[in-house]
Amino acid sequence: MLRLISAWVLFPEKAYLMGRFGFLRREFSFITGNYRVLVISWIIMDLAMEMPNPNFQYYIRDVLGGPPMALGIIGLANFLAMAAVAFPGGYLADKYGRRWLITTMTFAMSLSFLFFALAPTWHFILLGVIVNSLCLIYQPALFAMVQDSLPPERRGMGSSIIQLIHGTFNTPGPIVAGFLLFHLGMEWSMRVIYLLMTVLFFIAAVWRLRLKETVTNGEPIRFSYFISSYPKAVKESFKVWRAVPRSMFWLFVTQILVMFGMSVTMVINALYAKDVLLIPVSQWWMVFVPLMLTMVVASIPIGLMVDKVGRKIPLVLGLGTIAGATVVFITGTLVTVMVSMVMFGIAQLLVMSALWALSTDLVVSSNRGKVNGFTNFVGYIVMGFGMLIGEFLFIQGLQIGVPQLPFLVALVLTVPELLLVFFLVHEPKKRAGMIDERPSEVS
Repeated sequence: MLRLISAWVLFPEKAYLMGRFGFLRREFSFITGNYRVLVISWIIMDLAMEMPNPNFQYYIRDVLGGPPMALGIIGLANFLAMAAVAFPGGYLADKYGRRWLITTMTFAMSLSFLFFALAPTWHFILLGVIVNSLCLIYQPALFAMVQDSLPPERRGMGSSIIQLIHGTFNTPGPIVAGFLLFHLGMEWSMRVIYLLMTVLFFIAAVWRLRLKETVTNGEPIRFSYFISSYPKAVKESFKVWRAVPRSMFWLFVTQILVMFGMSVTMVINALYAKDVLLIPVSQWWMVFVPLMLTMVVASIPIGLMVDKVGRKIPLVLGLGTIAGATVVFITGTLVTVMVSMVMFGIAQLLVMSALWALSTDLVVSSNRGKVNGFTNFVGYIVMGFGMLIGEFLFIQGLQIGVPQLPFLVALVLTVPELLLVFFLVHEPKKRAGMIDERPSEVS
């Protein structure tokens, strides 16, 4: 599947000549214009995206001398910075256009990785994380440009292709990280990785200069609008909850609980594997390979499942799978941790696909940006404090002999998540479409 898609993305004029693959001209003809530019840029960026993740926690603690709460502080700063730009990002994208935000902030993001590559202490990582996260003000513009560029009848396939590309081109990252670790050691392998990220993101930024603006009103954007637009963006994002079905509010609460549960464990999973499960640092990168492969293999089948059987069943299955994967992880060996990563990959696809589809069903098009902005804002703050709390619980747990505390918190949260989905979240009888038709909610 990916080979066929890549053929059309990179060589659209030749794909039709591929004999029995000539149907690509019809099935994937929508991969043109801005969407094709973005897809190729994601391929370039994804080659590097997963490289630093396996050893990031070790880089902070063992190489840069981070104190016991450094990872939690970095995580908090990361998500607070992302929360700060969640509201104005969508507002500026809708009012002044997408292209300027996307291209300018992609260049800035590429340069932010130099903080990571050249850091003499962990404080430079903290600064780099803040700069990098502030650059993500362009995310709403990016998402809006994808929506602008996909025809209605191809939006499901377009979303699946994005997930497939992310999973496929992220997969070599952990392997490259392991290779560089073996040959260069922890410090220089991470510095080389961040230099590679700088180069690849800069290339992607240059490529994104090919994007064409999809919103034009003749008014140039100015940085002063970031401040002046903030109060209005916040006010409208709060007011939107009066206009959406009640199920959407409870779906939002469920999503926030899921994000908090993820954050308290993801901040210390590598440290837990090393200090508690006794998995060597030189082998930790291996557990990311089955996770990435699962994302590749399962993305489109799960997307089709969500469309075929509805949203709640995959959502319930995903939440249950997260709980099972957590149990396998905290009691695991290298092999069983790999199994848990496969389970986490399936669970993530189930939950994210179902959440995205159901929220789209429940919210009319004119309110989706505000709902997404509010959800991102609250979610980022919750995840930031979740990382801080997660590392604190892990440190305290080590002292009292219960290092599993962060994972136990995540397990307990599964109960209210499932209860909310079972009893308070309902699929609408009529799904909201592209036009502003209010969905009819099942009572």
